[in-house]
Amino acid sequence: MPAFTEAFIESRDFKTELSASAASAFVAEGFDASVGRVNASDRPDLADFQCNGALAVAKAAKANPREVAAKIASHFDGDTRLDKLEIAGPGFLNFTLSHGALSDRANALASDPRIGAPKVAQRRKVMIDFGGPNVAKEMHIGHLRTAVIGESLKRTLRFLGDEVIGDAHFGDWGLQMGQLIVGLSEEQPDLPYFDAGFTGPYPAESPVTLADLGRIYPKSSARIKAKDADFLAAARKATKELQDGRPGYRALWQHFVVVSREALKRDYAALGVEFDLWYGESDADPYVEPMIADLKAKGLLVEDNGAQVVHVARPGETRKKKLDDGSVVEVPSPPPLLAVSSEGSAMYGTTDVATIVQRQKEFGPDLSLYIVDQRQAEHFEQVFRTAYLAGYAQEGQLEHAANGTVNGPDGTPFKTRDGGTLKLGDLISQAVEKANARLHEAGLGEGLSEDAFADTAHKVAVAALKFAELSNHRLTNYIFDLDRFMSFEGKTGPYLLYQAVRMKSILRKAGEQGLAAGLIAVAEPAERELVLLLDGFDNALKETYLKRAPNILADHVYRLAQGFSKFYAACPVLVGEDAALKASRLGLVSLTLRQLELGLDLMGLSAPDQM
Repeated sequence: MPAFTEAFIESRDFKTELSASAASAFVAEGFDASVGRVNASDRPDLADFQCNGALAVAKAAKANPREVAAKIASHFDGDTRLDKLEIAGPGFLNFTLSHGALSDRANALASDPRIGAPKVAQRRKVMIDFGGPNVAKEMHIGHLRTAVIGESLKRTLRFLGDEVIGDAHFGDWGLQMGQLIVGLSEEQPDLPYFDAGFTGPYPAESPVTLADLGRIYPKSSARIKAKDADFLAAARKATKELQDGRPGYRALWQHFVVVSREALKRDYAALGVEFDLWYGESDADPYVEPMIADLKAKGLLVEDNGAQVVHVARPGETRKKKLDDGSVVEVPSPPPLLAVSSEGSAMYGTTDVATIVQRQKEFGPDLSLYIVDQRQAEHFEQVFRTAYLAGYAQEGQLEHAANGTVNGPDGTPFKTRDGGTLKLGDLISQAVEKANARLHEAGLGEGLSEDAFADTAHKVAVAALKFAELSNHRLTNYIFDLDRFMSFEGKTGPYLLYQAVRMKSILRKAGEQGLAAGLIAVAEPAERELVLLLDGFDNALKETYLKRAPNILADHVYRLAQGFSKFYAACPVLVGEDAALKASRLGLVSLTLRQLELGLDLMGLSAPDQM
């Protein structure tokens, strides 16, 4: 099975249908089918769709582009989908759909359980690595992006038909574990975990809390940064002994893992983020030693100042590096992967390569996506190239879907007022508090019970945080502004929830009046615009899938909410004597709500029933 495919089972959206018809027309006139691509019009006031293919082929054919366009247009004579097809300017084809075609499309969407969503033609197994939390560290605002983007991609790929496995890839191995062990041993040297002669059993209760770990880790890291050689040597020794299976260290390490994981699960759950696997770096450890032996047997592992590395740069690939003395030299790019340290410990990159081996043997994914900060790009280039060189994966099976940073007003990664990193749990609490205040300010939720109001405030808070992430392209660095994110106006999560609640309120009132949704008959401009937006769901999901870009889905959902608001202002739904008209418009409200809520769900958001 290929690692990557663009093949979908098409739904009948207008862009696809018109492109296919235009392609056939161009072929019939002796031109290439590819120029028949039809897109949404740049001037929706003039047409719904446009095709610029006549201009592209006329020059090569030394023909008049308007004459070419006229020949193509003749193939659409009698096409009931179109109200008109005009040739504009030097040869643009402008398509305006008929009311009947739009009505048919709306009713087809309403009867479709997938509401116009496509499916992949070939199901793949996809592994998404989008956690990356670490033992002893509470998650911070920087973890928000990977969690939110990864969750949305997981849901979208799964909904479109792939088998998707989400892995937290818990950071529970490596030098930081040695740092914690040595740091704790200095504070509580009498604990049985540090007695090499102790035969157990070890205590079932952890000797440390997450707060203890959060205090010990920064202190030990600071000592390493200060070049405390004795402490670094002790930490490396402890790391090696842990990895070699020293019982006391393994028992203590297990406490570190359990204490940390429970806190992480709490914060992820508050965001509506779920993992299928809570594997850690340690789970790949059994694969490290045989993998190192395999790399050596394949001639890929070489000695370098006592360490062992894999050279991954291709011949001639170099970059300039400035040395301490100010001189500039050419060095390989990317630099070698450090596989084994001079002390004999497996390194961070080694564990990542071993994780690829583990995943291939245990799950056999066709594609592995890493939703990780773009500042790790060089690291993943080293890891992926090592895996390809060793034959652990095929080219294209490993992909770093990088993301940018969450920045403060100064444009640098967000910090608290005291210069620290904002903890994710504190961020969520702040967002919920702000949502409570905004709901009260707007006079929303006043008739709800205390529990229902709390649930609504939480949904608003999560929508504000997550949509702020998802509305930006994942590579974009953006400014964190909770006040702006929490607004019920503009391109925000709370605005989307508010529009969904309005739709639910309309349908609820209709039910109370004994009214029901019926066949949709499009007539008004705002109805046309809304159906065209609904029709665009297919393409938005395809582009989200292919580009690993949830912002495309987020943009569709926002424009859909805007389109509904415009429709509701222009087209009364529950007033008037025309029963068929009310049923039609209720059908359009119901359809819009279904697609909006599906889009929200694929982004990991949920709208309350009332607000």
